[in-house]
Formats: sequence, C-alpha cells, structure tokens
Amino acid sequence: MSTPPLAGRRVIEIGSMLAAPFATHILSQLGAEVIKVEPPIGDPTRALVRGGPSGTFIAYSHGKKSMCLDLSKPEGRDALYALLKSADALVHNLAPKAARKLGVSRADCERINPALIYCHIRGYAAGPQADDLASNPVAEASTGVMEANRVNGRPSRLGPSYHDQFAGAYAVIGILASLLRDPKTATSEDREVEVGLYETGLHVASRDLVAVQLKQHLLGRPEREPHGEFAMPGYGAYLTRDERWLYLLMLTDGHWAKFCDAMKLPWGSDPQFATLKMRKKAREQVEDIVKNAIGAHDFEAVQATLKANGVGCTEVLPLERVLDADQAHQPGKLRTVSFRGLNFEVPEFPRAGAASDGVPTIAPGELGEHTESILQSLNLSTAEIAALLQSGGVKAQQPGSFAWAAVREAA
Repeated sequence: MSTPPLAGRRVIEIGSMLAAPFATHILSQLGAEVIKVEPPIGDPTRALVRGGPSGTFIAYSHGKKSMCLDLSKPEGRDALYALLKSADALVHNLAPKAARKLGVSRADCERINPALIYCHIRGYAAGPQADDLASNPVAEASTGVMEANRVNGRPSRLGPSYHDQFAGAYAVIGILASLLRDPKTATSEDREVEVGLYETGLHVASRDLVAVQLKQHLLGRPEREPHGEFAMPGYGAYLTRDERWLYLLMLTDGHWAKFCDAMKLPWGSDPQFATLKMRKKAREQVEDIVKNAIGAHDFEAVQATLKANGVGCTEVLPLERVLDADQAHQPGKLRTVSFRGLNFEVPEFPRAGAASDGVPTIAPGELGEHTESILQSLNLSTAEIAALLQSGGVKAQQPGSFAWAAVREAA
C-alpha cells in the first residue's frame, strides 16, 4: 500500500455549497486530513433535500471531519485560531466582507500562523469588482457561456456548477504549488492562493474569447465559432430504431471514412464529402445521411458495428444508469460510503493507485460530530473545552439535526 501524497497534512475548510468543499474533497482524496468548519446553521448543502443532506454534501464531504463554530462569537474565533496553528492550509469561499467581519482575512490568519497556506475562492479576484458577490451562474453570465446557452430563447445556466468545480480544482493546483516551495525561502505571497470565479470563467472560455479576436483580425468583424456538434456534421446525438440516443465522435476526415465503411455507405470516398470543409457546406445532407443510417438499426447492433470498426461512440445515458457501466466498477473508480445506514457508490477523484493508496473511507460528519475530539487534539484541557462548549461559540453534535423528511409512501 502506497502512502498518499498529502498524508500528515491538515487542511481547514470554511466552505459552503461547492467551490471550497470541492477543493478540499480533492485534497482529502490525496490523503490530507480535512476539518470542515461550519456555523451552527451548517453548510447549506446539509438541508437541500427534504430538510436533510444532499448529493452534493455526501459526494464532496465524505472523508472530512466536522467542527461547529460560531465565528461571530469570540470563543468561536479563539477555537478557530487554535485550530489554524496546527494547520498547513485554510480553504474558504466566504465573501470578502464576511471574511473580514468574521476574522478570517488573510492578515488575521497570517498573524496566527505565518506558515499557513491561505486559499480564498471568491467571486472576483483583485480589481474594481473585488468585493462584488458572484456565484456559478454569475460567472457563466459574465464570461460568455450563458449567452450562448438558451432555453426557449432565454439565456440559462448550464445546469452543473462547472465553474465552481473548476475554481476548486484551480485552488488545489495553487495549494500544491505552494507546498512544493521551500519553506525556508517561501514568502508570504508564495503562501497566498486566490481564485476568482470570474477569472476561472475567463480562463475556461479563453479558447472562444481568442477565437472571436482571431475572426476580428482576419475578417474585420467579430464572429464566434459555432458549438462543436453544429460545426462538424455527424458529431452529435442520433436516435436509433429502438429509440436510444447514440453520440457519435466525428471530428476528422478519417472518422467520416470509418463511419461510412462501418455502415456500408457509399459516401466515404465521395469527393463532395471528402473534407470537413466540404461536409460543412453540405451540412443538411450529411446530417440526413448520418441520421438515417443510425435510425435504421437498433442500438446494440449499431454500437457493436461502429466499435468493431474503430468509430468513437457511446450511449447518451440518464443519470440512473451511469454507474451500471463495467468501466465505472473497475478498481479505484468508486468508493462505497455509508451514511445514516444508507450505502452510496461515490466516484473517486481520478488518480493512479486510487484502489490501493490507503486513503481511508470516512462517512460525511454530522454537524459538530468531531468538535470535541478535534479540541482534544489541540491539547486543550478538559476545563478549557467545557468552557468553550458552554460559551455557545463552539458546539458539539446535536442528535437528530438535519433529518430527511419521509420520502416513501406507506405501502
């Protein structure tokens, strides 16, 4: 069994919803001890599904310990500062004003632990909008993603909170880069990691933003590239005879030729379809060819034929069937997490050796479940711990909190 790369590292999370918890989820799967610090009302994801924990909470908070602190009270801050003295990194996604108000600004934390890596995931990084609030959809709206994604003509969010998750991943990269520095020569700036959702959105959209500029240079006017499946005929989802959706990978001229050979179509060597440029000009005709070829066969038969001939394709799966795939159940792909007597197959952070690197399975903590044991690890006396708990600034687990409402009707 190998040793996880972050074994022995302690990371403190003050996070809600997704960006910071996603970052610390990755760090925990790399072996770090993650302590999730929450207010008495808990992370909002604890109460999103019928009053109880959501899929977000279970998926990204397993492997963490839970500590409940009221940072609006001096005793809550004192407990946090004692915890920060023992930590390697802090990750939070508080609004800048809230961070200052609660005493967890960069200056506050550096004063407590000068060696601490301070990671702040915020709406906007440095600039005139530094104190503005932002969320995943705001990042989509302000960086060009939402305008192109319309439902009934109205700009709409994508659905999954990809910008939050990208920001969390970028935060992990920054933390790992800081850990690689020589602590003897690292400066305060070297230990600061700042990730803005807006700046994350800019970086993710950089291909499209540069493409618009390229067209401006070449054509004298801004012109955006169409989305992939619209730009490349035959690249998209097609309905089979038995009404299952098959997604085809049709990026190159070679892909087109293989598809035509596999489906015994005469168009593979037809000069009018020889290049992608030609197929784009004959888009409607090419789309009809592909649609009719796929629609003439049942799913299993056509998928087998295409794969046997090296054509990239897959079924468009509903969520409830995704984990039925044999690929998903290979070692290191899923982790069984038990929570409140229920078992969940939770996808792993993808990494080599995930099946054997020894990262323990820890069920998502109930709010404040580990408060007392964490305080004990800080070498506080029994009397000091009792005083903190009595103050109301530090709270232990409250049995029965965040229970799910009944979800099954009586038979």
